Amino acid sequence: MIYASDLDRTLIYSLGALGVPEDTPGLVPAEIIEGVTRSYISRGALELLQELTADIIFMPVTTRTIAEYKRINLFQETLIPDYAVTSNGGNILVNGVVDQEWRSHIGRLVVQHSAEAEEVRQIVRSVVRTEWIISERYCDELFYTYMVYRDLLPLDEINHMSERLHGLGWRVSLQGRKLYVVPEAVNKSDAIIHVRRTVRSEPMVASGDSLLDKSLLESADYAIAPCHGEIFAEQQATQVKLKYPFTECRGVFAGDEIMRYVQKIYHNLSTLGVGPQ
Repeated sequence: MIYASDLDRTLIYSLGALGVPEDTPGLVPAEIIEGVTRSYISRGALELLQELTADIIFMPVTTRTIAEYKRINLFQETLIPDYAVTSNGGNILVNGVVDQEWRSHIGRLVVQHSAEAEEVRQIVRSVVRTEWIISERYCDELFYTYMVYRDLLPLDEINHMSERLHGLGWRVSLQGRKLYVVPEAVNKSDAIIHVRRTVRSEPMVASGDSLLDKSLLESADYAIAPCHGEIFAEQQATQVKLKYPFTECRGVFAGDEIMRYVQKIYHNLSTLGVGPQ
């Protein structure tokens, strides 16, 4: 069995996303930069994850760049996955090394099906004023991330911009204070499908919280999302029934529920004789 999961606000949580005080019992540092803890995982979620990785294939699937992923101590020192998808699917790491064949494949698709990055940047900057932007980055030569003052953004104009960019082969996702602008070829689903073929392991469980995770969850055999983030907000606004459940807990301890769900699926499949494979 494969367990493919988003990281931030799904398994690991920054101080602003914890939902509980930093000194709450049961939190384990996941990411430490220059001696300062930047994100945590709940101890319960970590213990279940460690237990399960003896029998399943665990794959982090993140919008973080390669460098940002590699600074998560948890996955470099404590629990080291054989495979990781970074850059929102633009890069696949195999034992920590970039799969250059996949990266070249994605590069060709972006050129063929999406407008050039600079054209897209000009469209974004025509809508999102300089004074609304805290920082701008072109990540791993694949997509844009803007840190913004969200309260200042005119959401109607952002939605109109999103529709325009969709016609140019790019997608827009607003997650907290981060605005992502990503070519359609750079997605988590295609990357994880490629890895599934490589490892030849079935079935797959997935978890994630943002709209950039929807393709990942929809491509999985089983999935779960925390009751915070874009997917939950969209479901609440539209009342569209999704095929996967949400946790009852918000914040870092949603990770415990997610991991109990993964454990339950694994045990059920083992009982049926279809896992591990």
